[in-house]
Amino acid sequence: MKRSLLTPWHVIERKSLVERSFLKLWEDRVRLGNGREIDDFCVLEAPDWAAVLCVTSAGQIVLVRQYRHGLRGESLELPAGALEAGEQPFDAARRELLEETGFAASQWDPLLRASLDPARQSGWAHFYVARGALATAAPKLDPSEDIEIALVSKPELFELIDSGRIVHGIHIAAILLAERRGLI
Repeated sequence: MKRSLLTPWHVIERKSLVERSFLKLWEDRVRLGNGREIDDFCVLEAPDWAAVLCVTSAGQIVLVRQYRHGLRGESLELPAGALEAGEQPFDAARRELLEETGFAASQWDPLLRASLDPARQSGWAHFYVARGALATAAPKLDPSEDIEIALVSKPELFELIDSGRIVHGIHIAAILLAERRGLI
């Protein structure tokens, strides 16, 4: 594939709309490579996060069920969470898996680094496949977390996707990529 020579946009002015510990929302006035200007292009700056497609030593997939306020309902997902300041993605993946599920794994493979919305978001999602996992501790949830653990077979995992019960798009992409690569 031929590499593009598109000109990056130039930020003329940046205004903060929201600043919280876990995200910042900016409104940029930008000049495009063709000279046109956009007065109110919004960019969401959020921390990178890591997620784990975890397979137990018995061949079951470890999922977490939790309330997601954006959906106003439950979501069945891979264990995941934000990177802490200075933390490497792999270290965050291991930490999140243990904290949310109590599982630890003996074999890890990097799977995917992906942008959730390259047009308007700055953060990256880092996915790993963990195999040979065993429950080694009780989960240690953050005060904002209320999580149920679900262990499913590989056929059940794909049925959950097909039936629309797993709805997190980037998690679905990671699961399908892991299957394509023969990691699950």
